[in-house]
Amino acid sequence: MFFHPTTGSAEAIAPLTAERVITQWELVPTLTAAFAVAAVAYLTGVFVVRRRHPSRPWPWWRTLAFFAGLATLAFATESGLAAYDDLLFWVHMWQHLLLLMVVPPLLLLGQPMTLLVHASRNPVHRWLLRVMRSPVVSVLTFPLVGFAAYTVTVVVTHLTDFMNVVLTDPFVHDLEHVWYLAAGYLYFLPLIGREPIRWRLTFPTQLFFLFLAMPVDTFTGVVLLQTNYEPFPAYIGRRTWGPTPLDDLHAGGAIMWIAGDAIMLVVMVALCVVVISGRRGIEVGRWLESLRAERFAALAGGGSGESMSTASRARRVTADDDEQLAAYNAYLARLHERSEEER
Repeated sequence: MFFHPTTGSAEAIAPLTAERVITQWELVPTLTAAFAVAAVAYLTGVFVVRRRHPSRPWPWWRTLAFFAGLATLAFATESGLAAYDDLLFWVHMWQHLLLLMVVPPLLLLGQPMTLLVHASRNPVHRWLLRVMRSPVVSVLTFPLVGFAAYTVTVVVTHLTDFMNVVLTDPFVHDLEHVWYLAAGYLYFLPLIGREPIRWRLTFPTQLFFLFLAMPVDTFTGVVLLQTNYEPFPAYIGRRTWGPTPLDDLHAGGAIMWIAGDAIMLVVMVALCVVVISGRRGIEVGRWLESLRAERFAALAGGGSGESMSTASRARRVTADDDEQLAAYNAYLARLHERSEEER
């Protein structure tokens, strides 16, 4: 199909090994072309921003995160995972976790929407911002909507007959991959993303919604572990090697429970580190800026109303707002030049 590699008959596929997961790539032209277009478009945006704002180029680590997301997406859909996901449920489960919980956060750290806005000019710039904050997009990116999409995706695709349809219909299998990626993106976007959407959640709220997903993963994994029959008969008879269908099912349940919760915990810890370090940086920035303002105030005449206002304004500067800080520094420089001329 368009997005799923054709592996041939199950009997012709050798038993799964770690080496085959890494080396048995089956490139899908449609997918490979899509990855290439995304990579070129992102790099084009990076170069445009660097050319227009040489003093404030696009952060290198965001580019690295975006390409790590693309690489993980390619690994989930074109490597040995994709070649064996029709044969082993536990492999299918790893693929699901990558598409739902690993790829979206990495892509969001790359901030592709923000990069697109920065690289565009008016009227496209204004139009993009209007679209990202439109009523439709605001509803889709509402945190409860993202959490509902995450919950429905995990429960429906693992605890209903949907998996049998996926295994027998390649087109539905393709749609499942898109579904997982979209659900994960909608879920993580308002929680860890800093894209120009309407919603800005507080740190405790972000942690709360991330924590809410863990019981969903746990419940689904435990149900699969306690199942004493094969709920997906489409897996039966597809191979003559490897674990029994029931052992395969239980392995997939354990992966959903343990690995799913572990990945979410890593995301929560990473968010805590980023927020705490960011706040510390803001406080240090404000302290340094106040000292600099007081120094300029002294040079300007010390104690004047304008100088006191300048020092007061410094304490209100938000250190992570580059444009505001640059404008304020320019103001202090002009004040300093004026004091030198008066001397």
